[in-house]
Amino acid sequence: MEQYDVDRYLNVRSAGGASLGPDGRLSFLIDTTGTSQVWSLDAPEAWPDQHTFFEDRVAFVDASPERDEAVFGMDEGGNERAQLYRLDYATGTVTNLTERPEAKHRWGGWASEGDRFAFASNRRDEAVFDVYVQGSAETGSDADLVYEGDGWLSLAGWSPSDDRLLVVEAHSSFDQDLHALDVASGELRHLTPHEGDVRYGSAEWGPDGEAVYCVTDRDSDTLRLERLDLETGEWDVVAAGGEWNVDGVSVDEDSRRLVYSRNVEGYTELTVGELVAPDRIDELPDPDLPEGVAGGVSWGPEGDRFAVSASGRGTNGNVYVVETTTGETERWTNASTAGIPPETFVAPELVRYPTFDGREIPAFFSVPETEPPEGGYPVVVDVHGGPESQRRPSFAGVTQYLLNHGYAVFEPNVRGSSGYGKAYAALDDVEKRMDSVQDVRAGVEWLHDHPEVDRDRVVAMGGSYGGFMVLAAMTEYPDLWAAGVDVVGIANFVTFLENTGDWRRSLREAEYGSLEADREFLESISPVNNVDRIAAPLFVLHGANDPRVPVGEAERIVEGAREQDVPVRKLIFEDEGHGFSKLENRKEAYRAVVEFLDEHV
Repeated sequence: MEQYDVDRYLNVRSAGGASLGPDGRLSFLIDTTGTSQVWSLDAPEAWPDQHTFFEDRVAFVDASPERDEAVFGMDEGGNERAQLYRLDYATGTVTNLTERPEAKHRWGGWASEGDRFAFASNRRDEAVFDVYVQGSAETGSDADLVYEGDGWLSLAGWSPSDDRLLVVEAHSSFDQDLHALDVASGELRHLTPHEGDVRYGSAEWGPDGEAVYCVTDRDSDTLRLERLDLETGEWDVVAAGGEWNVDGVSVDEDSRRLVYSRNVEGYTELTVGELVAPDRIDELPDPDLPEGVAGGVSWGPEGDRFAVSASGRGTNGNVYVVETTTGETERWTNASTAGIPPETFVAPELVRYPTFDGREIPAFFSVPETEPPEGGYPVVVDVHGGPESQRRPSFAGVTQYLLNHGYAVFEPNVRGSSGYGKAYAALDDVEKRMDSVQDVRAGVEWLHDHPEVDRDRVVAMGGSYGGFMVLAAMTEYPDLWAAGVDVVGIANFVTFLENTGDWRRSLREAEYGSLEADREFLESISPVNNVDRIAAPLFVLHGANDPRVPVGEAERIVEGAREQDVPVRKLIFEDEGHGFSKLENRKEAYRAVVEFLDEHV
């Protein structure tokens, strides 16, 4: 079988983040230049136009509902202090709308005429977010502060009458509230009073502004699509996902059509329909999308079609346009596979393995398409971040490289992962943190029993919280590992919470424990305090501008491991943040990872 170097796999492109404009133009993001930039096209697989040319990654683009312009967001060097910019399609002019480089800005959507927009920002106080409204031609201090917040606020869009904004207040990843903000008066109406942890996500105004549709687990373990009547305060279940989450919804107010998605074992199932009654959907034909993960619905002006992004393990990311009433689906973008035949991409097997308390842990297991060597395949155990995230079967170039070069890949969704109900997600909270590390150990024991696996060549790899899982697994169970790769990982929960951005500390404390009440416990489970137990070679990679996990975390774990005479390699990128967004940096990073694995595994 033909083998390709890691650069080729990192050059496999991905298109997504689509926005359909009023003239039929499809704006989208694609990383053709090495970082995601704004491109557009007017017909399926036509030659696209590039509109932004920055070294930094563009995070989103949203076309104006009426005008030949769009707003996009971009930070600097991965610092996550996103600024908002207006793109004039006719002239190519880009204007900085926010002009507050020290602050974060969260896009809140266009008003229906495209003459103004809303956003949330922490420009007044780094620890809290306020709500602003700004004219489309205004910049900087021209923005009107319409509501002063005291927490973590974001916006879910304007009401159909443009007089209210839907405000989302996050207390933790599994506890939110919804509010309706009267833009003229600044009055905030609390829509979702509740006790305990309840999610209210993917919130959308009803077609007439009389209701809110959202996914919520207020009366269930999994997320359901429900409707809140704003006059009566009553809830109706519109679509129950059964044992799986309904994880998103998009409503087109003019046509009363909607799309909602279910997350079934990590795979997306889309349902398209029309609201024939406030709480009843008449379903329309399903779109024909690649098996994998899909989302990011953007409606055409009449609701007669919508754009959606999709990818799978065997299909890199692209944007598809679906005819709403027929389900007819057409791929519009043509993201390159870098000359690698798509049929060589390997799809995973969905497996479940037993863990220490009798639970079954879901995981994706992929093996190369070549015959295993005499001793079995080496295996990379790739742990996702979050921790309230989920490994799903979207395209991953590094994973395909590993498979192409003879590594099996094992991706567990240990307790604490989302996608399996709120009870499962809470199983690793605070004092139960290390139970999830035991799930990783159980996964390795399952691999030891697999006839195609070399039990002496098992690697731990992960990023962000997954980096913590790598370090924790290497300190708790040092004999299991041939090597470890930690990307922007947490090494000490106390210093992490002390040094992470003010705007995110309270949310992280809800998951990990607080500095005030749980400091001793957090110290006890921090890998840097147990670094003397690491026995396998370790590679630590980090971004100097990381606002989530300060780079000092990487420095501390490297110093501690070196003091134990463990083979350690460190790679810090001065122009990156929480992850590596620039292609040349990704190439340097994963070339180094490949060299490290070749040397030690």
